[in-house]
Amino acid sequence: MSDTRGHGTTSILEATDIVVAFGGLTAIDGVSIALSRGEILGLIGPNGAGKTTFVNVLTGFQRPSRGQVRLDGTLITGLPAHRVARAGLSRTFQAVRLFRDLTVLENLEAAAVGSGCTRAQAKVRANAVLAWMLFAHKGDHRADSLPYGEERRVGIARALAMAPKFVLLDEPAAGLADAECDDLMGLIRRMPAEHGCGVLLIEHNMRVVMGVCDRIHVIDVGRTIAEGTPEEIQRHPEVLRAYLGHNGEENHARA
Repeated sequence: MSDTRGHGTTSILEATDIVVAFGGLTAIDGVSIALSRGEILGLIGPNGAGKTTFVNVLTGFQRPSRGQVRLDGTLITGLPAHRVARAGLSRTFQAVRLFRDLTVLENLEAAAVGSGCTRAQAKVRANAVLAWMLFAHKGDHRADSLPYGEERRVGIARALAMAPKFVLLDEPAAGLADAECDDLMGLIRRMPAEHGCGVLLIEHNMRVVMGVCDRIHVIDVGRTIAEGTPEEIQRHPEVLRAYLGHNGEENHARA
């Protein structure tokens, strides 16, 4: 399926020299990325590296101390989250934030309405996303009845129901079993071609990251330390030291 709202395939999400400082602590220190529609970019780094803070800046949940975010050349820095979403950026969260007293279908409809759909359009779009994910049989189930893995699946479906230009997935594999991760990888790989969106993937599961990303951007203590293909990142000495630690080669073999 694809609902691209008439946007061209040359959309670009750019963040330039992003700095986020909280008092005397600098959480993000001059990070820049560029992501094209149709591309899957991984954003990785150790705990506390600043990944979620960076995503919060992109999606309007955090105002940067310095730097700019542009979508298709239009400045969106500092816009509130709902306006960023309507501009074409959707996201998931580390902690799944479903409307627990609504059904799965209603959760997706709410997201679609929030992106500018009418109620009728939202229902059509929500059903299409659930069918694409082979999850239509859960549409009338209340969100609070779902097991953890299915909750995370609905979080992704809800982001796609907004028909975004770019979807930002914040640790979607957290807590999933290997078989669920395999299914997730298949979904992420298909998103650019079948939904017409670029994907920014923030993830600790290296098997998922290396298995789906076209490029990877690595940050540590708020700074960029490496950029490249999965193959280049796996061999990068700074990444092995900062992200994988002293036993990097052994950890990579298990990832």
